[in-house]
Amino acid sequence: MTQIETVPTDAGEARVTWHEAAAPYVVLALGHGAGGGIEARDLRALAAALPSRGVTVALVEQPWRVAGKKVAPAPKTLDTGWRGLWPVLARPGLPVVAGGRSAGARVACRTGRDLGAPAVLALSFPLHPPGRPERSRADELLGTGLPTLVVQGGNDPFGRPDEFPDGPYDLVEIPFGDHGFALPKRAPLGQDEAVEQLVEGVARWISGLFPEREC
Repeated sequence: MTQIETVPTDAGEARVTWHEAAAPYVVLALGHGAGGGIEARDLRALAAALPSRGVTVALVEQPWRVAGKKVAPAPKTLDTGWRGLWPVLARPGLPVVAGGRSAGARVACRTGRDLGAPAVLALSFPLHPPGRPERSRADELLGTGLPTLVVQGGNDPFGRPDEFPDGPYDLVEIPFGDHGFALPKRAPLGQDEAVEQLVEGVARWISGLFPEREC
């Protein structure tokens, strides 16, 4: 079942698209990146696959996207929007895992612990701007203070898996994937297979967070 909810925040109106599990034991909240919305390949795949495994997925559209703007605001404003809608995400009795892709992953890393999330999911974490490895954002990832999973494309120009520093987080590599987990035609695996790897990696990780339940 899918429902759409508009949420007022100090950064403007946000929007949550709920993909409900029939008998959920956890909510996975996912924010989008700075260059797109909740139609991203990885967000759509997780929203389609996880509810049948007991995970309610909440796809969050930041106020700037809801307002029809083309350019994302400063990180502080993104954090304000995310914090403002968090009470709506916190269903009674259900933990809420903070997550997102790209800029949304950074928001989740920066705010997850303060908001009481049990863990953080970082899809396509933008470790650095393309071609600028010296401008590392590793401190955001290393500073979550929570169990964290990074899912990263093997050819992501914002940071390949082998560029990531050692740290207290898990990393799943999607071979040959770019920042949107798209694969080149020459890749030895298909696009559907890559998406399946992504979904299964996230599902196993969530299951491990809550070993008393099944994912």
